[in-house]
Amino acid sequence: MTTSHKKHGPMRAIVYFGLIALAITTLSRIGLGIWQADRVAAVDGWPHLLLQGLRVDFATLCWLWGIAALGTTIFGGDHIVGRGWKSVLRVWLTLGLWLMIFLELSTPSFIDEYGLRPNRLYIEYLIYPKEVLSMLWTSRKGEIFLGLIVSTLSLWGGWRLSGRLLKEVVYPRWFWRPAIALLVIAVTLMGARSSLGHRPLNPAMVAFADDPLVNSLVVNSSYSLVFAIDQMAAEANASKVYGKLEKSQIIDNIRKDSGRPLSAFTSESLPSVTYNQASFQGKPKNLVIILQESLGARFTGYLGGLPLTPNIDALAKEGWAFNRLYATGTRSVRGIEAVTTGFTPTPARSVVKLGKSQTDFFTIADLLKMNGYETQFIYGGESHFDNMRSFFLGNGFSDIVDQNDYKDPVFVGSWGVSDEDLLKRANNEFEQFHKEGKPFFSLVFSSSNHEPFEFPDDRIELYDETKQTRNNTAKYADYAVGEFFKLAKESSYWKDTLFVVVADHESRVGGASLVPVEQFRIPAIILGDGITPKLDQRVASQIDLAPTLLSLMGVSGSYPMLGRDLTKMDENWPGRALMQYDKNMAYLRGDDVVILQPEREPTGYTYDFANKALTHKPQSDEMKQTALSWALWGSMAYQQQLYQTPQQSTASNKSSDEASIR
Repeated sequence: MTTSHKKHGPMRAIVYFGLIALAITTLSRIGLGIWQADRVAAVDGWPHLLLQGLRVDFATLCWLWGIAALGTTIFGGDHIVGRGWKSVLRVWLTLGLWLMIFLELSTPSFIDEYGLRPNRLYIEYLIYPKEVLSMLWTSRKGEIFLGLIVSTLSLWGGWRLSGRLLKEVVYPRWFWRPAIALLVIAVTLMGARSSLGHRPLNPAMVAFADDPLVNSLVVNSSYSLVFAIDQMAAEANASKVYGKLEKSQIIDNIRKDSGRPLSAFTSESLPSVTYNQASFQGKPKNLVIILQESLGARFTGYLGGLPLTPNIDALAKEGWAFNRLYATGTRSVRGIEAVTTGFTPTPARSVVKLGKSQTDFFTIADLLKMNGYETQFIYGGESHFDNMRSFFLGNGFSDIVDQNDYKDPVFVGSWGVSDEDLLKRANNEFEQFHKEGKPFFSLVFSSSNHEPFEFPDDRIELYDETKQTRNNTAKYADYAVGEFFKLAKESSYWKDTLFVVVADHESRVGGASLVPVEQFRIPAIILGDGITPKLDQRVASQIDLAPTLLSLMGVSGSYPMLGRDLTKMDENWPGRALMQYDKNMAYLRGDDVVILQPEREPTGYTYDFANKALTHKPQSDEMKQTALSWALWGSMAYQQQLYQTPQQSTASNKSSDEASIR
């Protein structure tokens, strides 16, 4: 007795897997849409979400399995090559399906954290497994177990199904294969492009709303992630994203909007360089920048947030505090970029991570080192994280203190030693510099206020009943700052030092606006002997801090920073800020806003500070062109290496010592 097997064409397995993948992405999109139903309904998004989503899904499958289909047509058969190809195809189908399932499964957690589908951050954090796994294990155990279970089932099920579908295959005769191959190529190319226009399908083509999250729901997470990786590889030149202007126009516009007289720009090779005279004319001061992890306005009492920062609120009454200062981005490296280099944000990664900026890129450390300062970075974690160590040592920082340099810390968490350990060490470093008679600049970067929210017991009265919450760690971070300033005010270096406490970015940025302006608002307070207390109501940016601090320190010099020296700006100046949110960029001038989106015309708005809302409003061509110029300047300056420290004609005691690491 014989058993007959039903034989079928070689494409059947690919079609079956494609239909399963379409079902998964569609159900995921519907589920995410129901989760965010209010925001989808607000833009009448369901028809677009489902129809355009299907279009993106089909294009994704053409990219994923189109070549597999072509290979099956060419290599398939009952011979050694054919049997080898069958094994390759089986692995390809199984892993492809698993990847799509895994990414869709992890999407809700990513949206909850970052407000969008998986993007470049998904990849960037994979190179830091220790920190990321510790964070996930502490706060998302359920998602980890669910991911492991579903991953195992999808791999097992995909392998079983592909084996069954590929068990008995009848391949077409040789004379049919060229025609079938041409058909496969045509369907794959047309499906992957999904357009007869000049440009192939991309996220901007299916974006339809002012809500970036809803726009991101249209694509699937596999497409979103691969598109982000492709942008990373190209380092996202802004001219390819927002549009083009002539180099001379860009330079003219950013010079004009910098507030400096055009006659101050005298360099052709470094077009943003000017000589800047400091406001303070006494003995130059030391500088300490305390960069606070994830401390947005919502957690800061003096900015109208939760009552979590009594110490910072007290400092705001003692120093020059800013009420409307905005971060340039949503990640720590973007804050580091803005505060230490004054560089404008771009749709690419921060210059802290990019190749061309690892040496010969301007930082205030480089300028101060030329002026005889000791330059230092103090961190509680591992300084290689986010490429900080390499960037700093290549650009003016002589000394790095990181997690390996702390003896007997009181607490060590996933991200390193606690903020109190960090700031106690900082105080000791400053005392030593002062004792040796060395002027110093130190960037002190906190890390406790970061998921999984670990900090020592018995330091604060908990705001939330559960200890490891964002609110409680924000309160602990404030406690550590308060303890540091108790030491600093009694120290030998206090009268000779200028301090700034500023956040790197808001903890979570998201919302229904193309750029959620309020969620870029952060605390910033300048303190020190001789600083007049005031609450500054002007709009300001992180890029304005470095020029202002140099001026208050009494350090004059030539540099390429285009941020404003706020000591020289009239109190009636409305201010301006630049904010990069994923692929979108906002230019805020007073309460007028222009938002740039990829491959779209600039959009005008007005911003209501009281209600924290954007409203459509036509903006002038001048403002739109200025916004575009700022967006293009950063990419152009990076690519053409225009952002360097010029030789200081008045610099003295330039250090030639080799970098040392403690």
